[in-house]
Amino acid sequence: MKVKNVFVILATLGLLASCANIDHHPMDMTSAVRNAKTKADHNALAKHYEDAAQKMQAKVKAQENQLAEYEAHGSYYGRQTEDLKEHTRALARLYQEAADTNMNMAKSHRQMAEQAKE
Repeated sequence: MKVKNVFVILATLGLLASCANIDHHPMDMTSAVRNAKTKADHNALAKHYEDAAQKMQAKVKAQENQLAEYEAHGSYYGRQTEDLKEHTRALARLYQEAADTNMNMAKSHRQMAEQAKE
């Protein structure tokens, strides 16, 4: 019976993963960064990185809210509570690092925009 449940859970997870919405990037960032020469180009890149940082901050906030739920109602989740909390902390940390990296990129492009010729 347990083996059957494991296979059902794995099949369900596989199906859900295959249906997941993958957020493809709308532009080729490598060529956009490489070809940025004007103030407007660098400002557009900075705006893009700032928007990405805001999205990551929203994900950090969502993970922090989920962590608060796990801490407040840990008994609901049984023995998995500690694993869930650690996983949520790790995700929040990764999203925060991504937000910081994007903000650093935005700052760099803002500086390049100030130095760029029209």
